[in-house]
Amino acid sequence: MNLLKNIGNEIISLRKSKGLSQEKLALNANIDRRYMSDIENGRRNISVEMLSKIAKALETTGSEILKVAEKE
Repeated sequence: MNLLKNIGNEIISLRKSKGLSQEKLALNANIDRRYMSDIENGRRNISVEMLSKIAKALETTGSEILKVAEKE
């Protein structure tokens, strides 16, 4: 199991379900779009603070994202 990749996949799934582009999500979370791309592709070891910012922009919680990611 690659937890970072699973977190990225869950973020992608939530982002698409909300009709957001990667650029729009990055803007809403106040994160550089390239950094967001790295997170979504499992290339970044995401901090709890960063996960929280992204989760808020997706109208969810970091714990919900982790819960789904850990199940995969």
